Amino acid sequence: MAMNRIQFQSGLSMLEFLKGFGTEAQCEQALEVARWSDGFHCPRCNGTAYYVIRDGIRKVFQCRACRHQTSLIAGTVFQGTKLPLTVWFLAIYLVSQAKTGLSSLALKRQLGVSYPTAWLIHHKLMQAMANREERYVLDGRIQVDDAYLGGERAGGKAGRGSENKVPIVAAVSLTEDDHPLRVRLTPVSGFTLKAISAWAKDCLAPGSTVFSDALACFGAVTKIGCSHHFTVIAGRKPRETPEFRWINTILGNLKTSLSGCYHAFNFRKYVARYLAAFSYRFNRCFDLCSLHERFASTTPQPLHSIRMADVRC
Repeated sequence: MAMNRIQFQSGLSMLEFLKGFGTEAQCEQALEVARWSDGFHCPRCNGTAYYVIRDGIRKVFQCRACRHQTSLIAGTVFQGTKLPLTVWFLAIYLVSQAKTGLSSLALKRQLGVSYPTAWLIHHKLMQAMANREERYVLDGRIQVDDAYLGGERAGGKAGRGSENKVPIVAAVSLTEDDHPLRVRLTPVSGFTLKAISAWAKDCLAPGSTVFSDALACFGAVTKIGCSHHFTVIAGRKPRETPEFRWINTILGNLKTSLSGCYHAFNFRKYVARYLAAFSYRFNRCFDLCSLHERFASTTPQPLHSIRMADVRC
Protein backbone atom coordinates (compact mmCIF):
# COMPACT_ATOMS: atom_id res chain seq x y z
CA MET A 1 0.00 0.00 0.00
CA ALA A 2 1.32 3.43 -0.94
CA MET A 3 2.24 5.73 1.96
CA ASN A 4 -0.16 8.64 2.53
CA ARG A 5 2.04 11.73 2.19
CA ILE A 6 -0.29 13.91 4.25
CA GLN A 7 -0.61 11.42 7.10
CA PHE A 8 3.12 10.66 7.25
CA GLN A 9 4.51 14.18 6.84
CA SER A 10 7.24 15.01 9.34
CA GLY A 11 5.52 17.92 11.09
CA LEU A 12 7.25 19.92 13.82
CA SER A 13 9.08 17.77 16.35
CA MET A 14 9.29 18.64 20.05
CA LEU A 15 13.06 19.14 19.72
CA GLU A 16 12.60 21.57 16.82
CA PHE A 17 9.92 23.44 18.74
CA LEU A 18 12.09 23.80 21.85
CA LYS A 19 15.02 24.91 19.70
CA GLY A 20 12.93 27.76 18.30
CA PHE A 21 10.75 28.65 21.32
CA GLY A 22 12.55 27.23 24.34
CA THR A 23 13.41 30.56 26.01
CA GLU A 24 11.40 33.60 27.03
CA ALA A 25 13.47 35.81 24.71
CA GLN A 26 12.69 33.58 21.72
CA CYS A 27 8.96 33.64 22.51
CA GLU A 28 9.00 37.43 22.91
CA GLN A 29 10.74 37.80 19.54
CA ALA A 30 8.23 35.49 17.85
CA LEU A 31 5.30 37.38 19.38
CA GLU A 32 6.76 40.74 18.34
CA VAL A 33 7.15 39.56 14.74
CA ALA A 34 3.61 38.13 14.73
CA ARG A 35 2.12 41.41 16.02
CA TRP A 36 4.17 43.84 13.96
CA SER A 37 5.61 42.04 10.96
CA ASP A 38 6.53 45.36 9.32
CA GLY A 39 7.70 47.05 12.52
CA PHE A 40 6.06 48.55 15.61
CA HIS A 41 2.99 50.79 15.13
CA CYS A 42 1.58 52.74 18.06
CA PRO A 43 -2.08 51.78 18.61
CA ARG A 44 -2.91 55.39 19.54
CA CYS A 45 -1.14 57.55 16.93
CA ASN A 46 0.26 54.91 14.54
CA GLY A 47 3.77 56.20 15.13
CA THR A 48 6.70 53.92 14.36
CA ALA A 49 9.44 55.42 16.55
CA TYR A 50 9.62 53.92 20.06
CA TYR A 51 11.63 53.10 23.16
CA VAL A 52 11.74 49.63 24.70
CA ILE A 53 11.29 49.62 28.47
CA ARG A 54 10.52 46.91 30.99
CA ASP A 55 7.55 46.65 33.34
CA GLY A 56 8.45 43.73 35.56
CA ILE A 57 9.21 40.79 33.29
CA ARG A 58 7.20 42.06 30.30
CA LYS A 59 8.62 44.07 27.43
CA VAL A 60 6.83 47.43 27.01
CA PHE A 61 7.01 49.70 23.97
CA GLN A 62 6.71 53.47 24.48
CA CYS A 63 5.86 55.63 21.47
CA ARG A 64 8.30 58.52 20.97
CA ALA A 65 5.56 60.76 19.60
CA CYS A 66 2.65 60.41 22.05
CA ARG A 67 4.40 58.55 24.91
CA HIS A 68 1.71 55.86 24.88
CA GLN A 69 2.94 52.60 26.37
CA THR A 70 2.00 49.23 24.88
CA SER A 71 2.79 45.90 26.51
CA LEU A 72 3.98 43.14 24.22
CA ILE A 73 1.08 40.92 25.32
CA ALA A 74 -1.64 43.63 25.31
CA GLY A 75 -4.33 42.93 22.74
CA THR A 76 -3.33 39.28 22.31
CA VAL A 77 -4.58 35.98 23.67
CA PHE A 78 -1.85 36.29 26.33
CA GLN A 79 -3.21 39.57 27.71
CA GLY A 80 -3.24 39.71 31.51
CA THR A 81 -1.35 36.47 32.00
CA LYS A 82 1.27 36.08 34.72
CA LEU A 83 2.63 32.87 33.22
CA PRO A 84 5.84 32.86 31.19
CA LEU A 85 5.35 32.96 27.43
CA THR A 86 7.27 29.68 27.22
CA VAL A 87 4.36 27.97 29.02
CA TRP A 88 1.83 29.50 26.61
CA PHE A 89 3.85 28.62 23.52
CA LEU A 90 4.24 25.04 24.74
CA ALA A 91 0.47 24.86 25.30
CA ILE A 92 -0.11 26.15 21.76
CA TYR A 93 2.23 23.50 20.40
CA LEU A 94 0.61 20.66 22.35
CA VAL A 95 -2.99 21.66 21.57
CA SER A 96 -2.37 22.32 17.87
CA GLN A 97 -0.27 19.24 17.17
CA ALA A 98 -2.45 16.67 18.96
CA LYS A 99 -4.24 14.90 16.11
CA THR A 100 -7.07 13.56 18.27
CA GLY A 101 -7.24 16.54 20.64
CA LEU A 102 -5.87 17.13 24.12
CA SER A 103 -7.88 17.33 27.34
CA SER A 104 -7.36 20.06 29.92
CA LEU A 105 -6.28 17.41 32.42
CA ALA A 106 -3.56 16.14 30.08
CA LEU A 107 -2.52 19.74 29.39
CA LYS A 108 -2.26 20.37 33.15
CA ARG A 109 0.19 17.51 33.52
CA GLN A 110 2.25 18.56 30.53
CA LEU A 111 2.54 22.22 31.59
CA GLY A 112 2.88 21.69 35.34
CA VAL A 113 0.09 24.15 36.20
CA SER A 114 -3.17 23.83 38.15
CA TYR A 115 -6.25 22.36 36.47
CA PRO A 116 -8.19 25.68 36.45
CA THR A 117 -5.22 27.35 34.77
CA ALA A 118 -4.89 24.57 32.19
CA TRP A 119 -8.66 24.67 31.54
CA LEU A 120 -8.56 28.43 30.93
CA ILE A 121 -5.52 28.21 28.64
CA HIS A 122 -7.16 25.36 26.72
CA HIS A 123 -10.42 27.21 26.19
CA LYS A 124 -8.69 30.46 25.25
CA LEU A 125 -6.74 28.62 22.58
CA MET A 126 -9.82 26.77 21.32
CA GLN A 127 -11.72 30.08 21.14
CA ALA A 128 -8.83 31.52 19.12
CA MET A 129 -9.19 28.54 16.77
CA ALA A 130 -12.93 29.21 16.52
CA ASN A 131 -12.34 32.88 15.68
CA ARG A 132 -10.00 31.94 12.85
CA GLU A 133 -12.38 29.28 11.48
CA GLU A 134 -15.21 31.84 11.27
CA ARG A 135 -13.26 33.70 8.59
CA TYR A 136 -13.72 30.97 6.01
CA VAL A 137 -16.71 29.71 4.04
CA LEU A 138 -16.98 26.56 1.97
CA ASP A 139 -17.38 26.70 -1.78
CA GLY A 140 -17.38 24.42 -4.80
CA ARG A 141 -18.55 20.84 -4.28
CA ILE A 142 -19.74 20.33 -0.71
CA GLN A 143 -20.99 17.27 1.18
CA VAL A 144 -23.20 17.93 4.23
CA ASP A 145 -24.74 15.72 6.88
CA ASP A 146 -26.62 16.00 10.16
CA ALA A 147 -25.40 14.52 13.44
CA TYR A 148 -25.95 14.62 17.19
CA LEU A 149 -23.22 14.86 19.82
CA GLY A 150 -23.61 13.94 23.48
CA GLY A 151 -24.85 10.90 25.34
CA GLU A 152 -28.12 10.13 27.07
CA ARG A 153 -28.43 11.04 30.73
CA ALA A 154 -29.67 8.57 33.33
CA GLY A 155 -33.39 9.05 33.76
CA GLY A 156 -33.57 11.47 30.85
CA LYS A 157 -35.04 11.22 27.39
CA ALA A 158 -33.66 8.64 25.00
CA GLY A 159 -32.49 9.09 21.42
CA ARG A 160 -32.58 12.45 19.67
CA GLY A 161 -34.73 13.92 22.42
CA SER A 162 -31.96 13.62 25.05
CA GLU A 163 -31.30 16.85 26.95
CA ASN A 164 -27.54 16.32 26.56
CA LYS A 165 -27.55 15.90 22.78
CA VAL A 166 -26.65 18.81 20.52
CA PRO A 167 -27.52 18.85 16.81
CA ILE A 168 -24.66 19.79 14.49
CA VAL A 169 -24.21 20.21 10.75
CA ALA A 170 -21.03 18.78 9.25
CA ALA A 171 -19.86 19.97 5.84
CA VAL A 172 -16.73 19.36 3.79
CA SER A 173 -15.67 20.95 0.51
CA LEU A 174 -13.96 18.73 -2.05
CA THR A 175 -11.33 19.29 -4.71
CA GLU A 176 -11.87 18.41 -8.35
CA ASP A 177 -10.22 15.03 -7.79
CA ASP A 178 -12.58 14.28 -4.87
CA HIS A 179 -10.25 14.96 -1.93
CA PRO A 180 -11.28 16.93 1.18
CA LEU A 181 -10.26 20.57 1.21
CA ARG A 182 -11.91 22.28 4.20
CA VAL A 183 -14.43 21.24 6.86
CA ARG A 184 -16.99 23.20 8.90
CA LEU A 185 -18.65 21.71 12.00
CA THR A 186 -21.42 23.89 13.37
CA PRO A 187 -23.95 23.46 16.20
CA VAL A 188 -27.48 24.45 15.18
CA SER A 189 -30.74 24.93 17.02
CA GLY A 190 -32.34 22.07 15.10
CA PHE A 191 -32.77 20.58 11.66
CA THR A 192 -35.34 23.03 10.37
CA LEU A 193 -35.49 25.10 7.21
CA LYS A 194 -34.91 28.28 9.22
CA ALA A 195 -31.85 26.90 11.06
CA ILE A 196 -30.24 25.44 7.94
CA SER A 197 -30.90 28.62 5.98
CA ALA A 198 -29.07 30.66 8.65
CA TRP A 199 -26.25 28.10 8.72
CA ALA A 200 -25.86 28.18 4.94
CA LYS A 201 -25.70 31.99 4.94
CA ASP A 202 -22.78 31.89 7.41
CA CYS A 203 -20.89 28.85 6.12
CA LEU A 204 -21.44 28.45 2.37
CA ALA A 205 -20.51 30.56 -0.63
CA PRO A 206 -23.36 31.31 -3.09
CA GLY A 207 -23.09 29.22 -6.23
CA SER A 208 -21.76 26.13 -4.46
CA THR A 209 -23.09 22.66 -5.20
CA VAL A 210 -24.34 20.87 -2.08
CA PHE A 211 -24.80 17.10 -1.78
CA SER A 212 -26.80 15.64 1.12
CA ASP A 213 -29.13 12.85 2.12
CA ALA A 214 -32.87 13.30 1.75
CA LEU A 215 -33.38 15.28 4.98
CA ALA A 216 -35.79 17.98 3.84
CA CYS A 217 -34.21 20.88 5.71
CA PHE A 218 -31.05 20.81 3.57
CA GLY A 219 -33.11 22.12 0.68
CA ALA A 220 -32.82 25.53 2.38
CA VAL A 221 -29.32 25.97 0.92
CA THR A 222 -30.99 27.04 -2.32
CA LYS A 223 -32.11 30.25 -0.58
CA ILE A 224 -28.56 31.62 -0.75
CA GLY A 225 -28.01 30.59 -4.36
CA CYS A 226 -26.54 27.10 -3.94
CA SER A 227 -27.68 24.14 -5.98
CA HIS A 228 -28.82 21.10 -4.00
CA HIS A 229 -28.60 17.41 -4.89
CA PHE A 230 -29.89 14.78 -2.49
CA THR A 231 -29.58 11.01 -2.29
CA VAL A 232 -32.08 8.74 -0.54
CA ILE A 233 -30.07 6.65 1.93
CA ALA A 234 -32.96 4.33 2.88
CA GLY A 235 -31.26 2.74 5.89
CA ARG A 236 -27.93 1.99 4.21
CA LYS A 237 -24.84 1.99 6.42
CA PRO A 238 -22.02 4.53 5.85
CA ARG A 239 -19.82 1.94 4.13
CA GLU A 240 -22.65 1.36 1.66
CA THR A 241 -22.78 5.03 0.61
CA PRO A 242 -19.46 5.76 -1.17
CA GLU A 243 -20.91 9.02 -2.51
CA PHE A 244 -20.68 10.38 1.06
CA ARG A 245 -17.33 8.81 1.89
CA TRP A 246 -15.58 11.94 3.17
CA ILE A 247 -18.33 13.40 5.30
CA ASN A 248 -18.87 10.01 6.93
CA THR A 249 -15.12 9.67 7.56
CA ILE A 250 -14.96 13.11 9.17
CA LEU A 251 -17.93 12.45 11.45
CA GLY A 252 -16.44 9.09 12.44
CA ASN A 253 -13.08 10.68 13.24
CA LEU A 254 -14.79 13.47 15.19
CA LYS A 255 -16.78 11.11 17.41
CA THR A 256 -13.74 8.89 17.96
CA SER A 257 -11.67 11.93 18.93
CA LEU A 258 -14.22 13.28 21.39
CA SER A 259 -14.94 9.94 23.06
CA GLY A 260 -11.28 8.94 23.22
CA CYS A 261 -9.88 12.21 24.51
CA TYR A 262 -12.56 13.66 26.80
CA HIS A 263 -14.35 11.83 29.58
CA ALA A 264 -17.03 14.52 29.82
CA PHE A 265 -17.73 18.14 29.00
CA ASN A 266 -20.76 20.38 28.73
CA PHE A 267 -21.91 19.78 25.16
CA ARG A 268 -24.55 22.48 25.13
CA LYS A 269 -22.22 25.15 26.47
CA TYR A 270 -18.83 24.46 24.90
CA VAL A 271 -19.40 22.19 21.90
CA ALA A 272 -18.65 24.96 19.36
CA ARG A 273 -15.10 25.34 20.67
CA TYR A 274 -14.34 21.63 20.55
CA LEU A 275 -15.73 21.43 17.02
CA ALA A 276 -13.65 24.45 15.98
CA ALA A 277 -10.48 22.88 17.42
CA PHE A 278 -11.11 19.70 15.41
CA SER A 279 -11.79 21.75 12.26
CA TYR A 280 -8.72 23.93 12.81
CA ARG A 281 -6.40 20.93 12.94
CA PHE A 282 -8.09 19.19 10.01
CA ASN A 283 -8.06 22.27 7.77
CA ARG A 284 -4.34 22.77 8.34
CA CYS A 285 -3.23 19.14 8.27
CA PHE A 286 -1.44 19.80 4.96
CA ASP A 287 1.19 21.88 6.79
CA LEU A 288 1.71 20.64 10.34
CA CYS A 289 4.75 22.84 10.90
CA SER A 290 2.68 26.04 10.78
CA LEU A 291 -0.25 24.97 12.98
CA HIS A 292 0.96 26.99 15.97
CA GLU A 293 2.01 30.17 14.15
CA ARG A 294 -1.40 31.85 13.96
CA PHE A 295 -2.12 32.15 17.68
CA ALA A 296 0.25 34.97 18.60
CA SER A 297 -1.77 37.63 16.79
CA THR A 298 -5.22 36.60 18.06
CA THR A 299 -7.37 38.90 20.20
CA PRO A 300 -7.80 38.75 24.01
CA GLN A 301 -10.27 36.29 25.51
CA PRO A 302 -11.45 37.55 28.94
CA LEU A 303 -12.56 35.00 31.50
CA HIS A 304 -16.20 36.17 31.45
CA SER A 305 -16.43 35.59 27.70
CA ILE A 306 -14.78 32.18 28.01
CA ARG A 307 -17.34 31.17 30.64
CA MET A 308 -20.29 32.29 28.52
CA ALA A 309 -22.19 29.68 26.54
CA ASP A 310 -21.18 29.36 22.90
CA VAL A 311 -24.70 28.41 21.84
CA ARG A 312 -28.05 28.62 23.56
CA CYS A 313 -30.21 25.85 22.19
